[in-house]
Amino acid sequence: MIQSKDSIVKRFSKYLESIEYPEDKTSWNIAGIVKGKNAFYRFDVRDMFHLSTNEIAQKFKTNTEADKLVLETKKDWIILDFKELIEYGKKNNLKKVYLDSLLSNLEWNIVLPK
Repeated sequence: MIQSKDSIVKRFSKYLESIEYPEDKTSWNIAGIVKGKNAFYRFDVRDMFHLSTNEIAQKFKTNTEADKLVLETKKDWIILDFKELIEYGKKNNLKKVYLDSLLSNLEWNIVLPK
């Protein structure tokens, strides 16, 4: 898979080791080990978008093959665990969640400063 220099996947790849890309179209964009960590994960890394309310958002499917969801902010990369995120949404009957709430309510997350 060829990535342009400015793609979000390319920017995030600088924080990974042992990188792999999917061979076919799938729900994850890149796999690897976060530098300084020891586990290999498949990551869903896509640009966020603006809602009509001007809030920044990200959509995802609950049947993803990715292990982790990656969100890019101006200062950080936020990595969330998909299973925990999905369970949190179901348990609380949520269709929309906010990043601050996720960071304080989920146990598994990594914040990588840029």
